[in-house]
Amino acid sequence: MMDSLDAVVTQVQALSGSADDCVHLAGLLKQSEQVLQVHAPRVGYALQALDPAKHSLGYLYLLEANSAGTLSREQAGSFLVAATNFLTVCSADQIRLTVDKFNILCRRMKDHAMQMMEPSSAILPLYAAIRKLQPSSEYLTPLHADYLLLCLLSKCYKAGLKILEDDIFEIDQKRTGLVPRDFLLHCYYGGMIYIGLKRFGKALEFFQHAITAPATVLNAITIAAYKKFVLVCLIQNGQVPPFPKYTPSVVQRNLKSCAQDYFDLANLYNSRNITDVKRCVHAHEDVFKSDTNMGLANQVIASLYKRNIQRLTQTYLTLSLQDIADTVQLEGPKEAELHILQMIQDGEIFATINQRDGMVSFQEDPEQYNTRKMANKLDSEIQNIIRLAKKLTSVDEQVLCDQNYLSKIGKDRPRYDPDDFELVPQKMYTNL
Repeated sequence: MMDSLDAVVTQVQALSGSADDCVHLAGLLKQSEQVLQVHAPRVGYALQALDPAKHSLGYLYLLEANSAGTLSREQAGSFLVAATNFLTVCSADQIRLTVDKFNILCRRMKDHAMQMMEPSSAILPLYAAIRKLQPSSEYLTPLHADYLLLCLLSKCYKAGLKILEDDIFEIDQKRTGLVPRDFLLHCYYGGMIYIGLKRFGKALEFFQHAITAPATVLNAITIAAYKKFVLVCLIQNGQVPPFPKYTPSVVQRNLKSCAQDYFDLANLYNSRNITDVKRCVHAHEDVFKSDTNMGLANQVIASLYKRNIQRLTQTYLTLSLQDIADTVQLEGPKEAELHILQMIQDGEIFATINQRDGMVSFQEDPEQYNTRKMANKLDSEIQNIIRLAKKLTSVDEQVLCDQNYLSKIGKDRPRYDPDDFELVPQKMYTNL
């Protein structure tokens, strides 16, 4: 154990070369945490003697100790600058020797950026931290949720796609420090990012991951995710599907009672009556506002207008703007025209409007699926499916060879299983 700050700095400088030296240094630094806490006011000067790229492990310990406790705004600003530089240049191999300390430092940076009302300042360094903590882009880390939260607060939704579009297959607590709460928050914030981008289908995927995650008790994140799930389902599909079979029983039993206001809206939505849906949203306005879901509730109303217009395309070839306004319960032909133009622009219907007589002609989808662009898109999807199939085969092989899995199924199965033995062919009996 090193008993002075100078000794700590000396050891960091001496043991930051080879991989074995770094492993040894990690043990020494862990034993010296009390020394760093005692000398916390002087740690800032000690950092000047270290190179964050070369002495990343020691620099991490000292910077974390220097940022502990309550910081003034000026101190927080200096910490953000130092942390930004460190996360940008630090050695991935060294910081992975102490993932818990690294996660603490990154979350402290996120907290100070939020307190200073500058969440966008931490987006790029935290992205660099994620890539250095990940053994590969297939790993989920605790920092994913923090990064997405910063993107949400900064309204930088497209920045969130940099990690959301990665295919996640690996969850390893030892290598990343991930806990169940981190996974749930990643799904919840990811769904919110996709809502901000109007990609409601992907938002549903992420919320469903949070709802169906293994659980023994109901938690606030799952409840919040389900409330948004109900509203997004109405916007995207017009109905709320039943729980998947693999949803934990505690979730299936208790979740609906925690979101009764949302189910009232979903039931009325099925009636396709705009007036009733508006009345329901107004009646539960306080609940939607307290859940920060009022914006989504208003989009549910707007989606019902669109869905009712889409139903008209299945019945009529031409219809006047006034008839559409009357049928869909819009204020007049001008509002009906605005709705139809927006739906045409979004590719939700195919139609033309005759401005002279105010008639709308509904048409079939003009896509013939015979263009080079469409062929490239189909090929890309096929290649993605092939890659996914190979990955699933690999994961299946790993599970079948896992000792814990084999022990578990060995205990659950009887000692002698008739299926393990090939039955005697019937023709052998006939020859006797």
